[in-house]
Amino acid sequence: MIPLRDHREPETFPLVNYSLLIANILIFAYSFTLSLPELSEFIATYAAVPFDIIRGNNLYSIFSSMFIHGSLLHLFGNMLFLYVFGTNLEDIFGHISYLAFYLLTGTIAMLLQVFLTADSAVPIVGASGAIAGVLGGYLVLFPRQRVDVIIPIGFILKQATVPAYVMLFFWIVFQLLQGFGAVSLEANGVAYFAHIGGFLAGVFLALFFRPAIVSAQEA
Repeated sequence: MIPLRDHREPETFPLVNYSLLIANILIFAYSFTLSLPELSEFIATYAAVPFDIIRGNNLYSIFSSMFIHGSLLHLFGNMLFLYVFGTNLEDIFGHISYLAFYLLTGTIAMLLQVFLTADSAVPIVGASGAIAGVLGGYLVLFPRQRVDVIIPIGFILKQATVPAYVMLFFWIVFQLLQGFGAVSLEANGVAYFAHIGGFLAGVFLALFFRPAIVSAQEA
């Protein structure tokens, strides 16, 4: 399922979410201005390489790698999910808490992937782990919120409206099947266990903070 929009209008302007979108797009655009040797150096410097991180090197890349994408399709997919699901999560958490939530779930996601591929020298890039955290948080806080999605059926694209928990259930099942069914944890160049780790981190953090959020809303 490909999300298009949800049906909840936020009460606050999603400053952080839009800033994250713009930052990711600008960095991707900047990478297009680099020559091939410059791009290789850029990736080597800012992408997360498990072999290096597990040995205490380039630890900053755990964060910098969240803002680098390998292709236009990679960027578009991540930014679409962030746009649809991040706006209302920021509305509930507040700007600073949402940013902390985003970075923390992204960090947990990356550390899980690094731990499971400790000897890998393949660079890991993308905001997928942090965005998976956003999806996990959304599932906890807005499980029944209606979401417009596109469902590919063969060569036909069908639009439908489903509860968030339905769409996110299919998303996490796909990640689990791809992750555990892969011969390599980096099958097809996708860090599926970072997605799973980020999602679970988002779920647990949202469950932890939900009582405080509910109390604030009732006050």
